[in-house]
Amino acid sequence: MLKERLQVLVSVEQRRCLELEAQRRGTSVASLIREAVDAHFCRVSQADRLRALEEIRATRGRFLTADELNRLVGDEHDGQLDAVTQPNPR
Repeated sequence: MLKERLQVLVSVEQRRCLELEAQRRGTSVASLIREAVDAHFCRVSQADRLRALEEIRATRGRFLTADELNRLVGDEHDGQLDAVTQPNPR
């Protein structure tokens, strides 16, 4: 959830560039700016990436394929629909 407001002054040309890019991507100028801030200033350090990679490598167990995940999501969705559409057996 966004909680902080920030006011930034830009040139007419910068505003035009931002609006064109936002329109091209189908997003807002604000979203585009947040994405740029994340990409340029909130990067994960190389050490953090390597640490995460080692943690993933140390994980034991079986990972589900995309098809298996889709089936599970479909089954869950069907179960929720059944709960809503079926009469309560009281």
